[in-house]
Amino acid sequence: MIEIERWRKAAIQAPLLAAMTTHSALCACAQTVQPPRRVIEILADHDSRYKIQSQKQPVITVKAGEQIVLRITAKKAKNQNRDGSIHGFSLLRAKDRKPVPDWDFLLKPGTQEFTAAAPSEAGEYVVVCTVICSQDHEGMMMRFVVVP
Repeated sequence: MIEIERWRKAAIQAPLLAAMTTHSALCACAQTVQPPRRVIEILADHDSRYKIQSQKQPVITVKAGEQIVLRITAKKAKNQNRDGSIHGFSLLRAKDRKPVPDWDFLLKPGTQEFTAAAPSEAGEYVVVCTVICSQDHEGMMMRFVVVP
């Protein structure tokens, strides 16, 4: 009797398991594969300067609409915000200094990652610090170029 019951359960479960496996395989094939996002490493340094390794004058160049990951390491300058932010990272259009939506990040000590889409409009932009981090705060900026 026990063997018959086991056989009956297996007979019911086998088609169900096969259907679930087929469905999972179809779903996996239907998903679009996203290209890996480019990671851009930036240092927001204690001397109130943005730095990129191997660049004397840091410039970020991206394609219009490109999805990127900003990996920013922030080191404390003299001052900080009440929320503990020690630097800011905000993108402005160079021609009129208007902020780019979704491009205003507050940086706390250590390394943080931000995922963002590059502006769709090609042209010159500027990254500025939005936290008064030291007396040299006004000089904390970097070029950001969007190519078509």
